[in-house]
Amino acid sequence: MNKWQQRIGSWIAQHLDLPSDVILELPRITTIGQIHAYIENHKGLLIFSEQELRLKLKQGQLKITGKNFVLRMMLPEEILLEGTIEHISFIDQN
Repeated sequence: MNKWQQRIGSWIAQHLDLPSDVILELPRITTIGQIHAYIENHKGLLIFSEQELRLKLKQGQLKITGKNFVLRMMLPEEILLEGTIEHISFIDQN
């Protein structure tokens, strides 16, 4: 997504009172301490192990590392991860 599309999406979200994550197709990540992560609006599971979760995003990837990971729920665009979360990062594919 280029800067022009981001500006238009942000303007639409602000002026029409719509969530920017929906308009800009961004992931929404909700964490509860270090033990749960609920991720919405991803584009697919790339890697899962007890130490790493990697999801495809519209632009790039989301990488979560830690210990003792278990997928408690997995739907087409939503995942509930449980374990000890140590690091969350975005990997840009540009």
